[in-house]
Amino acid sequence: MKTNKILATLSIVALGLISTSVFAQNNWDQNHPRRAEVNSRLQNQNARVDNKVADGKMSKAEAAKIHAQDHAIRKEERRDAADNGGHITKAEQTHINHQENRVSREIRNH
Repeated sequence: MKTNKILATLSIVALGLISTSVFAQNNWDQNHPRRAEVNSRLQNQNARVDNKVADGKMSKAEAAKIHAQDHAIRKEERRDAADNGGHITKAEQTHINHQENRVSREIRNH
């Protein structure tokens, strides 16, 4: 009886450790400095687009195109982070920044 309780307790502990490990792999470090910088820029660009639409300087169709570009960049950032244990490399950040710069110029030119 006592052995069964010990085995049950150990099983629960083991399941907890496994689920914590799986959670840690899926819980990307969104506060990693490179990820935070990329995501902050994407958030800022989305706000800029929304402001241009509200001011009548950009059509909803143009905004949808730019939002789709930002969404693709965000997906790439998440894939990169998933491949690197929750962070993105400096090279990946540089690549994403170049993409964000292109989108930023599109926003500015409207």
